[in-house]
Amino acid sequence: MKTKTAPILSLVVIGLLLVFSACEDQITNTYTYRTMLPVYLEMSDVRARLIAPEPPQPLDNPGKIYIYGDYLLINEPTKGIHILDNTNPSNPVNLSFIPIEGNIDLAVNNNMLYADNYADLLVFDISNLRNIQLIKRVEDVFASQYTQQTGQIVTFKDTVITTESPTWGGRPGTGWLMLSDMSFRANFSAASQSYGMGGSLARFTLMNAHLYAVDQSTLRVFDVKDAKDPKFIKPVDLGWGIETIFPFQNKLFIGSNRGMHIYDASTPSSPTRMSVFEHVLACDPVVVNENHAFVTLRTGNTCWNGVNELQVVDIKDPYKPVLVKAYTMLNPHGLGLAGNYLYLAEGQHGLKSFNVSDVMKIDQNQLEFLKSMKSVDLIPGPKSLIVIGPDGVCQFDYSKPAQLKKLSCIQVKNPVIIN
Repeated sequence: MKTKTAPILSLVVIGLLLVFSACEDQITNTYTYRTMLPVYLEMSDVRARLIAPEPPQPLDNPGKIYIYGDYLLINEPTKGIHILDNTNPSNPVNLSFIPIEGNIDLAVNNNMLYADNYADLLVFDISNLRNIQLIKRVEDVFASQYTQQTGQIVTFKDTVITTESPTWGGRPGTGWLMLSDMSFRANFSAASQSYGMGGSLARFTLMNAHLYAVDQSTLRVFDVKDAKDPKFIKPVDLGWGIETIFPFQNKLFIGSNRGMHIYDASTPSSPTRMSVFEHVLACDPVVVNENHAFVTLRTGNTCWNGVNELQVVDIKDPYKPVLVKAYTMLNPHGLGLAGNYLYLAEGQHGLKSFNVSDVMKIDQNQLEFLKSMKSVDLIPGPKSLIVIGPDGVCQFDYSKPAQLKKLSCIQVKNPVIIN
C-alpha cells in the first residue's frame, strides 16, 4: 500500500517559508503626536522673570483671537500674545509679541490688556503699542493652577512624541493632552464700552466694568472700574466641566460639557444662578441673541460621549430655558452671530453660514459651506469675519453671508490636527 506524503510535506514547507518570509517583512508602525506634557514650576521663579515685548514672531499654534479697535490679538497657548495692526483686513501687519508663560486667555479694557500668567492676572498698558508696559500683577487669583501636594504650579510643554502605540496617552489619535485642548477654548464678547471682542470659546469676558474668568469649575469676578487696577472680588463655584463664557444683556451664559448655565449679573460683583440647561456630555460653546441661545455640541478630545449638533434654546424666560430644535452637524466648534446670520466652525470639515431668522428651518437656510476652510473659532467683527483654524487665521468679507470672500490668511508654521 502506497502513502501519499509528498504533497503534504510540500505544503508544510511552503507554509513555513511563508511564515519566515512574513517575519522578515514585518513592519513596525510608529505614530507621532504633538502634545502637551505636564511641567511643574515655582510661581516665585515665574514672577522673577522680566516680561517685555519682543519683535514680531511667526504664528505657531494660534489659540484665542481678540479684536480691539484696529488691532487683532492672537494668543499662542502657554507662550504669549501676538499683536497685529488690522486696519486693513486684506493686509494685517504683525507688530510685536508679548511673551507670557502660561497664558491661555485675554481681554482688553480701555487700552489695558488683561492676560493670565499661570496663577496670576497681568495688566499691560497697550495705549502705545511701541511701548507696551506691564503695570500690574494680581497674584494667586487662579488658584486652580497650584497642585495641592506641593504648592507648585502645573503647566504644559509643547512636545513632539514618537511611539509605537496608536493609543498613547489613552484614546486613539490623542496624546496626554492634545495641543488643541489648550489652544481652542476661548468668547464672543459683545462690548458696549471700550472693550474688545473675542471668540465663542473664550474663558475671559468683560461686562459692566467687571472682568469674568472661568476655569474648569469656577467663575472668578474682578472689579475693573479702574482699568489699570483690577481688584479680585470673589470666586463662584459652578461645578465641573466649565468651558466658555458669553455676556449678553446683564447675563452670563456659561458653557460646560454637560449644559449651559445662565447667571444674572445685574449686580455685576455678585452673579447669581438663574438656571442650567442640561444636555449630553459634549463640548459646548454658546452665543446668544434676545430670544435664543445657539449651542454647539461636538465629540472630540474632551467630549468623549457627545453628539455633533447645533441646538437652539429658547431663553425668553432665562429661568426656564427650553430646547426648540437640534440640527445634526459634522463636528461643530465655535460660532458667532451677526444679526440674523450665524457663522459656524465645523472643525476639519470647513466653515458654514446660516440664516437663522426662522429657528425652525435653519437646516433649510444654509447659505455657504467653505469645505477648504478648516475652522475652530471665529469673530464676526466690524470689518471682517475673522476665522481661526489649524492652518492659521483668515479673514473674510461677509457683507454677503452666502458669498464669503477671502481677504487674507496668516499661515502657521506647524499646523495641528483638530479633534
